[in-house]
Amino acid sequence: MTTSASVPAGAEDAINRSGTVTDRLTEANERYAAAFSDPGMDARPVLKVAVVACMDARLDLHAALGLELGDCHTIRNAGGVVTDDVIRSLTISQRALGTRSVVLIHHTNCGLESITEEFRHELEMEVGQRPAWAVEAFRDVDQDVRQSMQRVRTSPFLLHTDDVRGFVFDVRTGALREIDPA
Repeated sequence: MTTSASVPAGAEDAINRSGTVTDRLTEANERYAAAFSDPGMDARPVLKVAVVACMDARLDLHAALGLELGDCHTIRNAGGVVTDDVIRSLTISQRALGTRSVVLIHHTNCGLESITEEFRHELEMEVGQRPAWAVEAFRDVDQDVRQSMQRVRTSPFLLHTDDVRGFVFDVRTGALREIDPA
């Protein structure tokens, strides 16, 4: 696995010579599609689980959790925070597509630990409009996982809140550490 921190020297120049990053991705998709065969799967996750995680590029969730295509729903955002939109996705996942378990994954060295809600004010000053959304920055990753578990467990829209577990992924070791909800 490569991360932006470990991209080989000259790789950025190679991307620029062959077009944009999006060009590179669409070319990769053409190769993928040429060899693609419909797996015949349903939209319902085989393991009946939804995973909510941070969008951080260092998290390869399928590899870290031993998941295969079709095993789970994956919902990602900055921080892996349970927002109204995450509740929306989980509600659809449970009520329309049969998931019953929720796994929440935050991680060490998250970018949301280094910014504050002041970010919204700075955006407002720059663009002339205050964002409607909260940054959801945090200082204590364990407490933020607990808060996210609580938001899932108390949502009136979710049918299944008895199997909600939260973890912190260590970006240096790849290990998950479970967070006690208490």
